[in-house]
Amino acid sequence: MKTELFVAQEGGGKAYLPNVLEGVEWSTQRSGTPGRLTFRTAGAEALRLAEGAAVRFSVDGRPVFYGYLFTKKCGRDGVAAMTAYDQLRYFKNKDTYIYENKTAAQLVRMLAADFGLRTGEIDETGYVIASRIEDNTTLFDMVENALGLTVQNTGRVYVLYDDAGRLTLKEQGAMAVGENGAYALISEQSAQDYEYNVSLDADTASRVKLMREDSETGAREVFIARDAAHEAAWGVLQMFDKLSEGENGQAKADAMLKLYNRPARRLNIKKALGDVRVRGGSLIAVKLDLGGGETVSQRMLVEKAVHTFKEEEHTMDLVLRGGGFIG
Repeated sequence: MKTELFVAQEGGGKAYLPNVLEGVEWSTQRSGTPGRLTFRTAGAEALRLAEGAAVRFSVDGRPVFYGYLFTKKCGRDGVAAMTAYDQLRYFKNKDTYIYENKTAAQLVRMLAADFGLRTGEIDETGYVIASRIEDNTTLFDMVENALGLTVQNTGRVYVLYDDAGRLTLKEQGAMAVGENGAYALISEQSAQDYEYNVSLDADTASRVKLMREDSETGAREVFIARDAAHEAAWGVLQMFDKLSEGENGQAKADAMLKLYNRPARRLNIKKALGDVRVRGGSLIAVKLDLGGGETVSQRMLVEKAVHTFKEEEHTMDLVLRGGGFIG
């Protein structure tokens, strides 16, 4: 495995191949978070690198990350801890948009053009949003809202990510990692360790209570869905929320109970053999014996991927979702 980290000042400044200490870490998440590259380096050249410098990282000649230096932490020992983000960092910007008759894909292209961002493959999402007002909202939320409407109306899920310097939007099914129809496999042989957690402490409800309040009269309607057997076993674990105008209260309460009326199960993979094709939003195959008669053998979604590159070692930690695991 050959890695190369290249840093250059924007506007034709001097290029630099930093002497990396303790390896490079690249992390991505499925949604709402930019890709991040962190590394430590030493030397006067590194300390003079200005914020906004372009950062490129490749593995065996394959581009993995392209972004910009956002944070530099320096100590008396002359070592600098560097953090770079890809273009999705600019999706944390807030703005107000009013748009009509646009698909989510067209929205992504519009935002990229307005903020001077480069695009790559943008899958056409099909569903046309008649009109939408986004007031004082992050670009991330604007896109997530548009993609949410697309899911509701077409059933198709899309992932937005930065592919080594190009904003990319792909349908979830196209994010499978593997060759010839086979998925990349996480198993006892490829993962050094895993963490399997089952808990009632978060994201679990035996009762859902929703309330609607009339803005004019102050009258309140309450809708409740409950599982008496689980209330007896777990106690009352209540999830409460207020309803928006036009929502079907009882239908929503029933749907929420169906979703949250179970122990929360999480599966994190530790130090698996690294594969740079795996990122937040990827689909991979998982086959593990979790002990106590619990096994998993299915395709799963990568909610978060953290790759670590040290000399000739490349490992990845994964947070997985699917099949009852909530990520």
